[in-house]
Amino acid sequence: MPVHWLTEQLRFPPVEDAGPDGLLAVGGDLSSERLLLAYRSGIFPWYDKPPILWWYPDPRFILFPEKLHVSKSMQQVLKSRRFSITVNHAFESVIHHCRTVKRKKQAGSWINDDMTEAYIRLHEQGYAISVEAWQENKLAGGFYGIRLRKIFFGESMFSLVSNASKAAFITYVRQLQQEGVRLIDCQVHTDHLASLGAGVIPGKAFKMLLQDALHAPGL
Repeated sequence: MPVHWLTEQLRFPPVEDAGPDGLLAVGGDLSSERLLLAYRSGIFPWYDKPPILWWYPDPRFILFPEKLHVSKSMQQVLKSRRFSITVNHAFESVIHHCRTVKRKKQAGSWINDDMTEAYIRLHEQGYAISVEAWQENKLAGGFYGIRLRKIFFGESMFSLVSNASKAAFITYVRQLQQEGVRLIDCQVHTDHLASLGAGVIPGKAFKMLLQDALHAPGL
């Protein structure tokens, strides 16, 4: 199936046109308008250098907040109050660390200058959210993503201290559940998120759940 090249027109091809690896389209820009249209369609950008690549993986890796799994060891970490968890206290620091912290089996980062600037703009507009884990008043871990009504799209996370990002994630998922969020999009499989209860669903099922979450009443 051919890959679609985007023009200046603010539109995406049907997600059913995505290839077996999830690649849907190439090009376009990272304007807030295009990014928001992408997320509302279940599409996200992921690339290390131009052109921009847009993806719609099928199957989709997601977490239902009510199915969050917290191990006994993490329950003890949370009870110990080893970390202080905040929301939107240090967005730029979080995205900087997500970009620069070295990861196993990963040579570099896909969070380039343009991506950084684009998500900072979305944060200033109230769409991009950061969650921080602090230890002794120092940033120990965290993650960021996009919140649209009753769905949260996770983007990237980091840890400088063991279990910091897990503590931030568990705390925030519990908050999202209280707020009636129905779905957390984790995009593609990671062992880290699978251990917390995430799993795969067919792309068609994700598309229906996405629309339900976007049209649900409330924030």
